[in-house]
Amino acid sequence: MNRGISIATGVAAFLGLAAVAVIFSQTERPPMETVQRGYRGTSMLEIYNPRFVADERAANKVPVSLPRLPDVGGKAGTVYKNVQVLKDESVGNFTRLMASITTWVAPVQGCAYCHNVQNMADDTLYTKRVARRMIQMVQHINGDWKSHVAQTGVTCYTCHRGNPVPSYIWYNNPGPVQAGGFAQAPAGKNHPAAIANDSSLPFDPLTPFLEHAENIRVQSTVALPGTDNSSIKQTDWTYSLMIHFSQSLGVNCTYCHSTRSFGDWSQSTPQRMTAWYGIRMVRDLNTAYLDPLHSVFPPARLGALGDSPKVNCMTCHQGVYKPLFGVSMIKDFPELTVTH
Repeated sequence: MNRGISIATGVAAFLGLAAVAVIFSQTERPPMETVQRGYRGTSMLEIYNPRFVADERAANKVPVSLPRLPDVGGKAGTVYKNVQVLKDESVGNFTRLMASITTWVAPVQGCAYCHNVQNMADDTLYTKRVARRMIQMVQHINGDWKSHVAQTGVTCYTCHRGNPVPSYIWYNNPGPVQAGGFAQAPAGKNHPAAIANDSSLPFDPLTPFLEHAENIRVQSTVALPGTDNSSIKQTDWTYSLMIHFSQSLGVNCTYCHSTRSFGDWSQSTPQRMTAWYGIRMVRDLNTAYLDPLHSVFPPARLGALGDSPKVNCMTCHQGVYKPLFGVSMIKDFPELTVTH
């Protein structure tokens, strides 16, 4: 009898220790660092793990730019055939940008990733047609969305980081198969997804808010019930999106919001306005540039529902509050700031 109790006790102790080990493996060990971003005693703090920050700095190093050449000689659109974008660049600086894009996007595959090297003017490869539109998208961001990117801007490297396909793209998520009949619809909840940090919140907050323009704001501005009919279900979707923002920028809620009143713009940080424009910029890029490329992408590049790959906050930010920690590359590539 005692032997049985001892075995049971040992098994229980082992399972308990295993459970504790699993729990602690999911936590971050101290020390942590905090940065005060508001008045004392208001919990307006950013919390950082210095070990994560060290990894992020290593992952966000900016490549050395090729030196820009004097703008002399013939124009690319005159010397080369089928140059539809950047046609007014000198041949030297046009070639310099092409070499840079190769480094940023396809360092292993080289020029042949986008070009038929036997006929550089040929548009047969889908990658060339996509790249052309992506250059126009970068110019559009730098020229028309300064409300979000300011003078820092973006280049192809901001998203691609040496990969032909950016590491952080997304597709419309159909979710798991739902039972028919009178089964309750889960409203996207309780199906853990990385985009919502494996929480019970809706697994695809990106489609309604970063492709479509559903209303994100759910918090009432008055204490008593009134005309605000936002439901808890709607609030779940908003909070799932907020988790995506937090993960993408590596920040807390207080990076944009005041702890006293999340909805009050007058008490919010300046970054909230930057984020407001960023949401609209991402929608613009998805609907005006990426969704229309659906017919250009091959089936292997489309999502489960046949949609084009799209961008979100993580595509550029990749875990830090400013992409590449705010280092600007466009000062070396002014041709990427001009919208044609």
